[in-house]
Amino acid sequence: MPGYTYVWEFEVAEGRVDDFRHAYGPHGTWVQLFRGAPGYLRTELYRDCGRPDRFVTIDHWESESAWLAFRAGHAAEYEALDAQCADLTLSVAEIGRFERVE
Repeated sequence: MPGYTYVWEFEVAEGRVDDFRHAYGPHGTWVQLFRGAPGYLRTELYRDCGRPDRFVTIDHWESESAWLAFRAGHAAEYEALDAQCADLTLSVAEIGRFERVE
């Protein structure tokens, strides 16, 4: 089965960790947006053991085309949620987009 994953790194603003976890966690606001999309599988959230303000999200999709179809069909909602969550972080960096290798 093919797979498509993208990974983001976040530095969370002071005092906003709980809000960040609510928005970006595996049952959070972002997942609620993704959940109805064909091809969405799951989201994982990891916290850095040495830096408690640093997190990584890993979003899993069946394929890149499923992700692109979601983005095209939900661009306005995606951008609105991104703007709503902007004050939760000090920095955001895309680590990369990955395909499963069999």
